[in-house]
Amino acid sequence: MEFEYWQLLLFPLFFGLGWAAARIDIRHLVRESRALPRSYFQGLNFLLNEQPDRAIEAFVEAVRVDPETIELHFALGSLFRRRGETERAIRMHQNLLEREDLKHDLKLQALAELGHDYLKAGLLDRAEEIFDKLRESELAEDAKRNLLEIYQLEKDWEKAIVIASELPDFASHKEIAEYHCELAAAEMIRSRHDLAASHLQTALGRNRKCVRASLLQGDIAFQQEQYDAAIDSWQRIEQQGPTYLALVAQRLLDAFRKLDRREEGLRLLRGYLERYPSLDLLDVVFQLVLEGDGPEAAYRLVRDELKRNPTLLGFDKLLEARLLFAAPEIRPDLDLAKAIVQSYTRRLARYRCDNCGFKARQFYWRCPACGGWETYSPKRTEEFDLTP
Repeated sequence: MEFEYWQLLLFPLFFGLGWAAARIDIRHLVRESRALPRSYFQGLNFLLNEQPDRAIEAFVEAVRVDPETIELHFALGSLFRRRGETERAIRMHQNLLEREDLKHDLKLQALAELGHDYLKAGLLDRAEEIFDKLRESELAEDAKRNLLEIYQLEKDWEKAIVIASELPDFASHKEIAEYHCELAAAEMIRSRHDLAASHLQTALGRNRKCVRASLLQGDIAFQQEQYDAAIDSWQRIEQQGPTYLALVAQRLLDAFRKLDRREEGLRLLRGYLERYPSLDLLDVVFQLVLEGDGPEAAYRLVRDELKRNPTLLGFDKLLEARLLFAAPEIRPDLDLAKAIVQSYTRRLARYRCDNCGFKARQFYWRCPACGGWETYSPKRTEEFDLTP
């Protein structure tokens, strides 16, 4: 293909057209900027300087001056919601929905924002109604996620299972297995063991490593006096998640006692303690050794465990064991030492959520703070706080 010199004229022509288009865009942007109320820019400045209260005041004034600023309505509604002023957020988004000239996509956005307002305010029935309407819209994915959160808050596990199956990239098999465990636990309270067992089987089908399902299966077997089956279910936890054995240590002990196989149970639990040390396992084994072999043997058990895993909580247990056979003349000193140690340990021995850090004295399958499933380690942690 031969090059023609006249084609060189195209370069300055294209350059000129680009320059003209840019000038037009800049003039349009300047015109739009001048049309915005001054309070709008003041609000932006306050936001940049981390002054949300003054930013809200400025944005409210901007909306009053120019009611057509749709995006500003959305921004202001979100600010109200984040600050906990849900009533003002609700009014802001309701006002948007009442506008007949609002485009379809903006109306859907306003409806979704109103649903978030209701959810934040704890008005779950209203939030559910809105997100249910949005299930067939362009915002279906977000609506389903919010419905799942609502069903979990309402403990409506049947609906949670249905909606979670529509969110394969969001709701994991682990979570769906937990929903079935929740249903099983409810059926166990009503003594409907067959229905509970069916839910637990489904839970294990969803997640073969579901520790809670094995734990509850053992509980059902124990209640039906099938102690060998209970032990088998609880021992399965070693393959699913060995740290959770601390949660079934006392259950295992009770089952072995029912079968009059205390020594076998002691050997099993001592093996668990050696491989997966925890305070809860130590407590159970300590009681077993104390009952069978006496206080000195129980003391040696705790002392050896403390050497392997030195903790303040373990030291408190050691003092407790030593007091059981202490001579009268040294008992006051041991009592004093134990009282001093306990003044610190009472703030220890807490379960901690790996997701949000929320600490609790009892174990939760679902964190009450962040809502995460199986985020608590079954081992109580020691976080020293030596402030008086």
